[in-house]
Amino acid sequence: MVPVEILGVRQQQRDQEIVVLLLDTAADLAVPIVIGPREASAIAMAQAGLATPRPMTHDLLRDVLAAVGVELERVEIVALEGGIYFAELVLSGGARLDSRASDAIALAVRTGSPVLCSAEIVALAGVEIVDVEQREEMEKFRAFLDHVSPEDFSGPSGQ
Repeated sequence: MVPVEILGVRQQQRDQEIVVLLLDTAADLAVPIVIGPREASAIAMAQAGLATPRPMTHDLLRDVLAAVGVELERVEIVALEGGIYFAELVLSGGARLDSRASDAIALAVRTGSPVLCSAEIVALAGVEIVDVEQREEMEKFRAFLDHVSPEDFSGPSGQ
């Protein structure tokens, strides 16, 4: 397992898919994981520090863990099968829970927990970030994250 930085979410212009980008800084590889608009909104809102009037599902899960005295020690992206990423929530006390990668990442952002990714997945799915143009794009993306809002990920009907 290697530690990864959650760069945030981005909508791919060419195919309109939304991805969350995980960066292995040691290898200069970014792992793009396709996620839904609701999960994208949940991750972006937490990264931006935006609060909602009522708890969202990931907020509720964070609060339930705290209420029962359990901590999310880390998130592990453990498998990639048929284009689907599998994650596990590693809780204090040793419990491991199967999770969708997008939900695990949204919870990790809310709890400040580290995210680790299988080195095999990084090697298989990682996209090399080496040239100046890509680095500039990454900086633009980070700047985008500073100004993102939930409405940026709404569908045409506002849902």
